[in-house]
Amino acid sequence: MSFVSTTVRATHLVTNAAWFGGSLMGAVGLNPASRKPDTERERVEVSGTGWERWGPVQGAAVGLHLLSGLAILADNRNRVVAHPPTTAAVVAKTALTAAAVASTAAAWIYGTRLGDASGEDGHPRDPEAAEAARSKLAWLQWATPALTGAVLVLDAQLGEQQRGAAGLLDRRW
Repeated sequence: MSFVSTTVRATHLVTNAAWFGGSLMGAVGLNPASRKPDTERERVEVSGTGWERWGPVQGAAVGLHLLSGLAILADNRNRVVAHPPTTAAVVAKTALTAAAVASTAAAWIYGTRLGDASGEDGHPRDPEAAEAARSKLAWLQWATPALTGAVLVLDAQLGEQQRGAAGLLDRRW
């Protein structure tokens, strides 16, 4: 395995880990913590500030993940075409990655809508728009970590397909 191939694979895994970890931290930590301040304005500011700071990192992680995935696919094109279990895993991984990109984009859109619907005085300028955005974000916050976690599992499966039966866990005691 060449240095370039190892670097591309490592980039692919690390960027997915950042995407997964950041979205999970948001769902488990940041979003619940943003409900602690006293006013609606402060709650929106806490959440908004956290996601605004994370957004560029997550955007870079998603972009590099997609690019490195394309490079891995190009490098393994013969195996993907000739080995049906690999083909199935790559198709599933591609579908899950597309869904994760869609859920990430949707969360950004609804987060922006929630921020835009929030007024300066702590009361929403547009209560219906704020509530609609909140209800979408309530489930979207879990969709991205679930989807990116599933992509990590498929990466592990693809790695196992290449490895063969040679590891410590494959020995019969």
